Amino acid sequence: MQPIAKILVLDDDEGLLMLIRDILIRNKHYQVTTTSDSHNALNMLIPDAFDLVITDLNMPGITGMEILEHVVSNIPETMCIILTGYGSIANAVLAVKKGAFDYVTKPVGAGALMEYVENALKVKWLKIQDIESPPSHDLKAVYANFIGASPAMKKIHTFIEKVADTDSTILVTGASGTGKELIVRTIHRLSHRRDKSFIAVNCGAIPEALLESEIFGHEKGAFTGAHKKRIGRFEMADEGTIFLDEVAEMSPALQVKLLRVLQEKIIERVGGTRSIPVNARIIAATNKELATAVKDGSFREDLFYRLNVIPIHVPPLIHRRSDIPLLIDFFLSKFQQGEKINIKGFSPAAMDSLLQHDWPGNVRELENLIKRMIILSENAMVTPEDLPEHFQKESSLPPISTDSFPIHEGMTLSDAVKDYENKLIVSALEQSDGVKAKAARILNIKRTTLVEKIKKNKQIDDQL
Repeated sequence: MQPIAKILVLDDDEGLLMLIRDILIRNKHYQVTTTSDSHNALNMLIPDAFDLVITDLNMPGITGMEILEHVVSNIPETMCIILTGYGSIANAVLAVKKGAFDYVTKPVGAGALMEYVENALKVKWLKIQDIESPPSHDLKAVYANFIGASPAMKKIHTFIEKVADTDSTILVTGASGTGKELIVRTIHRLSHRRDKSFIAVNCGAIPEALLESEIFGHEKGAFTGAHKKRIGRFEMADEGTIFLDEVAEMSPALQVKLLRVLQEKIIERVGGTRSIPVNARIIAATNKELATAVKDGSFREDLFYRLNVIPIHVPPLIHRRSDIPLLIDFFLSKFQQGEKINIKGFSPAAMDSLLQHDWPGNVRELENLIKRMIILSENAMVTPEDLPEHFQKESSLPPISTDSFPIHEGMTLSDAVKDYENKLIVSALEQSDGVKAKAARILNIKRTTLVEKIKKNKQIDDQL
């Protein structure tokens, strides 16, 4: 069950306060309190009063930095996000070094704000889990949101446990929406760096002109508008983990600088001459085929091999359909608390439609569908009619195709029939990605009957 998050928003701009409040209360699990009086805010900040504080940096009277220092010193379990104008970003970065979760620049965008808040609260709940759980690697808690029992996901689980507590560089590949960042965060939580910073940078979302300064920082006067020194993300991640998402979007010039960090463990701020040592584990991710990018010259070959020390590929959802029912159960439990109608599940026909779907948006697409069903469905059991129209138009399961069966000398009719049956079962299981319930529907037999046939015939196991 998702807990109710208590959030305090502090800003002397009443209009901005109302805007932030209106954005946050769209999430039914957020209880929002606002104030423009920093003295009043300080009096309210007592243990267990709030899970998150969002405060303007430049407040009259008691400043946002003083609010942060009070939170960090007296109620460290409360997360803090700093609001700042562009001209005060350097101070906001200093606030992050002092313990703020992150900073948000004004004007505030709804999407960005919600993302920062969600991430801060995730860290808050993870900290609570770490306190309540033994300090050892509690895999059950770590994998709580890492859903999947398919062979592919089990393989990734095992692999993560082997590499997480090393300092090796990791490259996570896979299509958008497969859950690459979740895997990266799981690796960080299982590593010896789990009590240090986890800093994520989306290299594809930041303009190229700003990305170098964002990653490496800059010195005062390095370029027009650089009025103060700025600490980069690598320095913030010192002793912790830095996650470079969509690393293939880096310019060639920036790739050279990243290569130097990997080789020498030092950085230089933009406009600076001093080499700054950094001890951050680097984990990169991309939805592109980097080997192809190397061939066409858009990505450096030496950097590729430096990043690809330990590769982890996350398969698309279409290749692990057996995880779909587990993911559906997880998302239903996660999102429908407090809704008027609680969905109990999906009818067999509706589930069959979901299992047949190709899921080009992968797990993210499935997550969004479940959110939609929770809001729009009027029944406790989702039927095919409740699903979006394109699900209803998708074709039914394709017919089973089998190769011809040559008749061997001495083969009896019984042997030929048994071989043909085995071939049908293997074909059905392949079409259903190993989901026995779906394979049984293809064969028009009961699931228990199919399971018994598989158990009795080792030849089937050998062919799978």
